[in-house]
Amino acid sequence: MYWTEFLTVALIHLLAVASPGPDFAVVVRESVSHGRRAGTWTALGVGSAIFLHVGYSLLGIGLIVSQSIVLFNVLKWMAAAYLLYIGYKALRSRPAAAQAESTTTAPIERSPRAAYRAGFMTNGLNPKATLFFLSLFTVVINPHTPLWVQAGYGVYLALATAAWFCLVALLFSQQRVRAGFARMGHWFDRAMGAVLVALGVKIALTEMH
Repeated sequence: MYWTEFLTVALIHLLAVASPGPDFAVVVRESVSHGRRAGTWTALGVGSAIFLHVGYSLLGIGLIVSQSIVLFNVLKWMAAAYLLYIGYKALRSRPAAAQAESTTTAPIERSPRAAYRAGFMTNGLNPKATLFFLSLFTVVINPHTPLWVQAGYGVYLALATAAWFCLVALLFSQQRVRAGFARMGHWFDRAMGAVLVALGVKIALTEMH
Protein backbone atom coordinates (compact mmCIF):
# COMPACT_ATOMS: atom_id res chain seq x y z
CA MET A 1 0.00 0.00 0.00
CA TYR A 2 2.88 2.36 0.79
CA TRP A 3 5.34 1.03 -1.78
CA THR A 4 4.96 3.99 -4.13
CA GLU A 5 5.64 6.44 -1.31
CA PHE A 6 8.58 4.37 -0.09
CA LEU A 7 10.13 4.20 -3.57
CA THR A 8 9.76 7.98 -3.89
CA VAL A 9 11.48 8.48 -0.52
CA ALA A 10 14.22 6.01 -1.48
CA LEU A 11 14.88 7.73 -4.83
CA ILE A 12 15.04 11.22 -3.31
CA HIS A 13 17.38 9.94 -0.60
CA LEU A 14 19.61 8.21 -3.16
CA LEU A 15 20.01 11.44 -5.12
CA ALA A 16 20.72 13.39 -1.94
CA VAL A 17 23.21 10.97 -0.37
CA ALA A 18 25.12 10.45 -3.63
CA SER A 19 25.81 14.17 -4.07
CA PRO A 20 29.18 15.15 -2.51
CA GLY A 21 28.89 17.14 0.71
CA PRO A 22 30.34 17.32 4.23
CA ASP A 23 29.56 13.64 4.94
CA PHE A 24 31.36 12.48 1.80
CA ALA A 25 34.37 14.70 2.46
CA VAL A 26 34.76 13.50 6.04
CA VAL A 27 34.38 9.80 5.19
CA VAL A 28 36.91 10.09 2.35
CA ARG A 29 39.43 11.92 4.52
CA GLU A 30 39.13 9.42 7.38
CA SER A 31 39.41 6.47 4.97
CA VAL A 32 42.46 7.78 3.14
CA SER A 33 44.25 9.12 6.22
CA HIS A 34 43.43 6.39 8.74
CA GLY A 35 42.28 3.33 6.81
CA ARG A 36 39.19 1.22 6.30
CA ARG A 37 38.25 0.75 9.95
CA ALA A 38 38.24 4.49 10.65
CA GLY A 39 36.33 5.17 7.43
CA THR A 40 33.75 2.52 8.30
CA TRP A 41 33.22 3.90 11.82
CA THR A 42 32.84 7.37 10.33
CA ALA A 43 30.24 6.00 7.91
CA LEU A 44 28.38 4.37 10.80
CA GLY A 45 28.44 7.69 12.63
CA VAL A 46 26.87 9.42 9.64
CA GLY A 47 24.23 6.69 9.39
CA SER A 48 23.43 6.88 13.10
CA ALA A 49 22.89 10.64 12.88
CA ILE A 50 20.03 9.95 10.45
CA PHE A 51 18.05 8.53 13.39
CA LEU A 52 18.44 11.93 15.07
CA HIS A 53 16.93 13.74 12.08
CA VAL A 54 14.17 11.17 11.68
CA GLY A 55 13.38 11.31 15.39
CA TYR A 56 12.82 15.04 15.63
CA SER A 57 11.01 15.06 12.28
CA LEU A 58 8.51 12.52 13.60
CA LEU A 59 8.15 14.48 16.84
CA GLY A 60 7.60 17.74 14.97
CA ILE A 61 10.69 19.39 16.46
CA GLY A 62 12.14 19.87 12.99
CA LEU A 63 9.18 22.10 12.16
CA ILE A 64 9.93 24.23 15.22
CA VAL A 65 13.58 24.58 14.22
CA SER A 66 12.63 25.50 10.66
CA GLN A 67 10.34 28.25 11.93
CA SER A 68 12.79 29.65 14.48
CA ILE A 69 15.56 31.81 13.05
CA VAL A 70 17.44 31.68 16.36
CA LEU A 71 17.41 27.87 16.64
CA PHE A 72 18.24 27.46 12.97
CA ASN A 73 21.18 29.86 13.25
CA VAL A 74 22.49 28.13 16.38
CA LEU A 75 22.49 24.80 14.55
CA LYS A 76 23.99 26.41 11.46
CA TRP A 77 26.88 28.06 13.32
CA MET A 78 27.63 24.91 15.32
CA ALA A 79 27.88 22.90 12.10
CA ALA A 80 29.97 25.56 10.37
CA ALA A 81 32.31 25.88 13.36
CA TYR A 82 32.87 22.12 13.52
CA LEU A 83 33.66 21.84 9.80
CA LEU A 84 35.93 24.90 9.95
CA TYR A 85 37.74 23.37 12.92
CA ILE A 86 38.49 20.00 11.32
CA GLY A 87 39.22 21.75 8.00
CA TYR A 88 41.72 24.09 9.69
CA LYS A 89 43.44 21.11 11.31
CA ALA A 90 43.76 19.42 7.91
CA LEU A 91 45.10 22.63 6.32
CA ARG A 92 47.91 22.61 8.88
CA SER A 93 49.06 19.16 7.74
CA ARG A 94 52.85 19.05 7.44
CA PRO A 95 55.03 17.25 4.90
CA ALA A 96 56.10 13.72 5.81
CA ALA A 97 59.69 14.87 6.41
CA ALA A 98 58.57 17.43 8.96
CA GLN A 99 56.39 14.85 10.67
CA ALA A 100 59.28 12.42 10.84
CA GLU A 101 61.35 14.96 12.72
CA SER A 102 58.80 15.16 15.49
CA THR A 103 58.21 11.42 15.86
CA THR A 104 59.89 8.22 14.79
CA THR A 105 56.92 6.01 15.58
CA ALA A 106 54.06 5.00 13.31
CA PRO A 107 51.12 7.40 13.17
CA ILE A 108 48.62 6.92 15.98
CA GLU A 109 45.69 4.91 14.70
CA ARG A 110 42.34 6.68 14.69
CA SER A 111 40.14 5.34 17.50
CA PRO A 112 36.68 4.02 16.54
CA ARG A 113 35.07 6.51 18.95
CA ALA A 114 36.82 9.50 17.37
CA ALA A 115 35.99 8.35 13.84
CA TYR A 116 32.36 7.64 14.77
CA ARG A 117 32.06 11.03 16.47
CA ALA A 118 33.43 12.79 13.37
CA GLY A 119 30.75 11.21 11.19
CA PHE A 120 27.91 11.70 13.67
CA MET A 121 28.65 15.35 14.35
CA THR A 122 29.21 16.21 10.69
CA ASN A 123 25.80 14.89 9.70
CA GLY A 124 23.92 15.59 12.91
CA LEU A 125 24.82 19.29 12.99
CA ASN A 126 24.22 19.92 9.31
CA PRO A 127 21.24 22.31 8.98
CA LYS A 128 20.78 21.26 5.37
CA ALA A 129 20.11 17.72 6.60
CA THR A 130 17.54 19.20 9.00
CA LEU A 131 15.75 20.96 6.15
CA PHE A 132 15.99 17.88 3.93
CA PHE A 133 14.36 15.56 6.46
CA LEU A 134 11.80 18.16 7.42
CA SER A 135 10.70 18.55 3.79
CA LEU A 136 10.78 14.77 3.36
CA PHE A 137 8.51 14.11 6.33
CA THR A 138 6.15 17.02 5.72
CA VAL A 139 5.92 17.26 1.92
CA VAL A 140 6.87 13.92 0.38
CA ILE A 141 5.47 11.61 3.06
CA ASN A 142 1.72 11.82 3.54
CA PRO A 143 0.92 13.05 7.09
CA HIS A 144 -1.75 10.33 7.27
CA THR A 145 0.85 7.60 6.77
CA PRO A 146 0.95 5.59 10.04
CA LEU A 147 3.76 6.56 12.40
CA TRP A 148 5.18 3.02 12.40
CA VAL A 149 5.46 3.14 8.60
CA GLN A 150 7.22 6.52 8.76
CA ALA A 151 9.55 5.08 11.41
CA GLY A 152 10.24 2.21 9.01
CA TYR A 153 11.21 4.71 6.35
CA GLY A 154 13.57 6.27 8.88
CA VAL A 155 15.26 2.95 9.63
CA TYR A 156 15.74 2.38 5.91
CA LEU A 157 17.21 5.88 5.43
CA ALA A 158 19.69 5.34 8.26
CA LEU A 159 20.76 1.89 7.04
CA ALA A 160 20.98 3.00 3.40
CA THR A 161 23.08 6.02 4.35
CA ALA A 162 25.45 3.89 6.46
CA ALA A 163 25.72 1.30 3.68
CA TRP A 164 26.50 3.94 1.04
CA PHE A 165 29.25 5.56 3.06
CA CYS A 166 30.66 2.17 4.07
CA LEU A 167 31.08 1.54 0.33
CA VAL A 168 32.77 4.93 0.00
CA ALA A 169 35.08 3.99 2.90
CA LEU A 170 35.80 0.62 1.27
CA LEU A 171 36.74 2.27 -2.01
CA PHE A 172 38.93 5.04 -0.62
CA SER A 173 40.68 2.78 1.90
CA GLN A 174 41.93 0.40 -0.82
CA GLN A 175 45.70 0.12 -0.64
CA ARG A 176 46.15 1.23 -4.24
CA VAL A 177 43.91 4.25 -3.74
CA ARG A 178 45.57 5.18 -0.44
CA ALA A 179 49.00 4.77 -2.03
CA GLY A 180 47.98 7.14 -4.81
CA PHE A 181 46.80 9.75 -2.31
CA ALA A 182 49.84 9.12 -0.11
CA ARG A 183 52.13 10.19 -2.96
CA MET A 184 50.48 13.60 -2.70
CA GLY A 185 51.13 13.46 1.03
CA HIS A 186 50.17 16.54 3.01
CA TRP A 187 48.75 18.19 -0.12
CA PHE A 188 45.82 15.79 -0.01
CA ASP A 189 45.11 16.70 3.60
CA ARG A 190 45.33 20.37 2.75
CA ALA A 191 43.01 19.93 -0.25
CA MET A 192 40.45 18.09 1.88
CA GLY A 193 40.88 20.76 4.55
CA ALA A 194 40.08 23.43 1.97
CA VAL A 195 36.98 21.49 0.92
CA LEU A 196 35.80 21.19 4.52
CA VAL A 197 36.43 24.89 5.18
CA ALA A 198 34.51 25.78 1.99
CA LEU A 199 31.61 23.55 3.08
CA GLY A 200 31.70 25.16 6.53
CA VAL A 201 31.52 28.63 4.97
CA LYS A 202 28.71 27.48 2.67
CA ILE A 203 26.70 26.21 5.64
CA ALA A 204 27.40 29.42 7.56
CA LEU A 205 25.90 31.39 4.68
CA THR A 206 22.84 29.14 4.45
CA GLU A 207 19.63 31.12 4.76
CA MET A 208 16.37 29.72 6.08
CA HIS A 209 13.73 29.67 3.36
